[in-house]
Amino acid sequence: MRLRLGLVLVTLLAALAVALSVPHRSEQGALSGDHRRPVGPTAGAPDRHGQPRQTSDGEPGAIAPPYNPYLRAKPRITKDRQWQVSPGIRFRKWVQTDSRGRARLFLLRADPNVPGVSVEYGEMPIVPQRAPVPTLVARAHGLGGVNGGFFDIYDTGAPLGVGVDRNRGFLHGATETWFNTFFISADGSAHIAPQRLQASIAEYPQIHITNYNSPRVRAGSIGIYTHYWGDSRGFSITDGQTKDLRTVLVDQGRVVANRPGVTKGYPVTGTLLVGRGIGATQLAQLEVGSRAQVSWSLPGNPAFAIGGETILLKNGKVRATDDSILHPRTAVGIDRDTGQVLLLAVDGRTESSDGYTLVQLARMMKSLGAEDALNLDGGGSTTMVAPSRDGTVQVQNHPSDGSLRSVGDAVVLRYSPPKP
Repeated sequence: MRLRLGLVLVTLLAALAVALSVPHRSEQGALSGDHRRPVGPTAGAPDRHGQPRQTSDGEPGAIAPPYNPYLRAKPRITKDRQWQVSPGIRFRKWVQTDSRGRARLFLLRADPNVPGVSVEYGEMPIVPQRAPVPTLVARAHGLGGVNGGFFDIYDTGAPLGVGVDRNRGFLHGATETWFNTFFISADGSAHIAPQRLQASIAEYPQIHITNYNSPRVRAGSIGIYTHYWGDSRGFSITDGQTKDLRTVLVDQGRVVANRPGVTKGYPVTGTLLVGRGIGATQLAQLEVGSRAQVSWSLPGNPAFAIGGETILLKNGKVRATDDSILHPRTAVGIDRDTGQVLLLAVDGRTESSDGYTLVQLARMMKSLGAEDALNLDGGGSTTMVAPSRDGTVQVQNHPSDGSLRSVGDAVVLRYSPPKP
């Protein structure tokens, strides 16, 4: 009997210790405790593929307080406000507090099945050109939206993942990395799944192409650039590599130029092929005047697509694994039961909002009704644009930079009243 009581006492003391270890918040909202300290200089650093691990800005995240299984109380929701912004589109903002901290959340929920509602790709005229989310929303004639995927923040400015505009078509993509995508098929159905570039040269099927209008050509491979890219960018697309490079220009199905090196500052016309290492050696085979039918596409030719990073949810199951690093977050999700698309922004790096880990983000999307969800860019990029109650379209959240960041692309919601 004494042994049982002793074990119970030890368990209770352990639970109390965990509970006491959860940082508390002062009246001003600032966190106390050491969980807000940065993870370290490598927390947001690029990995060996050049991908930021958490956000495009690469800022080190704060350490989240440990999950406490003994505190199962429901989160406290305050300042909960929501309103209809158009037929089929609703906006909500609220503050949610639980044992791990406090977060300010912003949600746009859209039903593409409602006549006049559509999901659009927000972008500038050329792929590397950046702009704040309100500009991208306005250019797409939208009434709201969020920032899109990760982008090459310190160099070209171009998105790292997939981009498909309903009117302009397939703008950029890759095969090896940054292929997780939110897309809408030609039949109008929404999906979250990998979308890898399919590219080839008909006369040279052995040549492997890995990138299309991407910020970098992979080592030993070949990338495609078109007029959507704007001007040639020199060594910025070859990771600084200056030797073993080759550029081939194809126009109307024929090779019109083939030379070593890469150019900078010239408008891209026709189809520009850039090779590194083995890729450069392969391109040397293409003789000037010979035929070269270059093609590129995505599986199923989606009507709209935007790239993300971690798949947070798949068929209702949490796929994210990182539950330690806090950042401002942006996510897109799909509610299979209703067909609705969910756009969520979570403020972070401020005294009033801690941000979320990827696991927290996944669980929040699931609690909101999503079965599938994708992590978009976060950090200082996280921006939610939506109409206020009076109809004024504006930034609703508090971007952590203290000002609006120019980003590579955006997910935009549009409502166009159906014609009678």
